[in-house]
Amino acid sequence: MRMRLVLKETAVGLRRNVSLTVAVVITVAISLALVGAGVLIRYQVNEMKDFWYGKINVSVYLCGPTSAEPTCANHTVTQAERDAIRAKLEALPVVKQIYYESSAAAYQNAKKLFRNSPDLIKNIDPAALPESFRVKLTDPKRFDIVESSFAKQPGVQQVQSQSDVLKKLFKLLNGFQLGAFFFAVALVVAAALLIFNAIRIAAFSRRRETGIMRLVGASRLYVQLPFLLEGAIVGLIGALGGAAILVGIKWLFVDKALRPNISSINFIGWDWVPTMLPVLVGSAVLFSVVASFVTVQRYLRI
Repeated sequence: MRMRLVLKETAVGLRRNVSLTVAVVITVAISLALVGAGVLIRYQVNEMKDFWYGKINVSVYLCGPTSAEPTCANHTVTQAERDAIRAKLEALPVVKQIYYESSAAAYQNAKKLFRNSPDLIKNIDPAALPESFRVKLTDPKRFDIVESSFAKQPGVQQVQSQSDVLKKLFKLLNGFQLGAFFFAVALVVAAALLIFNAIRIAAFSRRRETGIMRLVGASRLYVQLPFLLEGAIVGLIGALGGAAILVGIKWLFVDKALRPNISSINFIGWDWVPTMLPVLVGSAVLFSVVASFVTVQRYLRI
């Protein structure tokens, strides 16, 4: 009987402040979605690091007929220079594996990589793609050893670390992550203020009822419980909405739009759902209850 009365009071409170309730739900949903997006970006960065750093680390590009680098000076690499470069690579202790890629092979790989951009493929001159040695290192951080060894090597156009290119991409993704967390924090503050105002208004509008309940012997917890349940329910609905937004973004943006068109990136799967979503939803509900409790302690005079 008592629990039914508590639930009835909770429903009355939610109906009395419909506009504030909807505002809190939307704010909690968006803030949770942004927090989740930031976490997913972190997962994606780690996934890409594991995928790419386990592959080729360094490219040693050789001089070709169209090379414009000063190190080539209109010189095309000879077979003797090519053999000398391979032998020097094999002698370096940091080199784990060596892959040779001809200009024709580079063009075929470019066609596969940009298969969904036929106009771009048409503008690529196969002769303009230099042949290269793709080198996998025992430690990707020791790229400078390879770079310094081939700085003035005849037939070498350029030594490029793939990790340097990837660092720029990871830096950009980390920037998106920080931006998502920044806006999420701002929205969390907004949600706290909205919950604060909603519970304060509810406490003021029901001050007569709560006073009568105390006079007839109701405990402090029993009087406060409807307000705490309001915060929990609003937080739960908002959290479920944020989780749905997060799942929708992953399904539509990653699985449907990016994954079929970009095969060179290893995208995150769905293994984060049973581990991350319950934590996010639980945190949102707990946050709403705590915000409600603080407000009740301050404004509900019983």
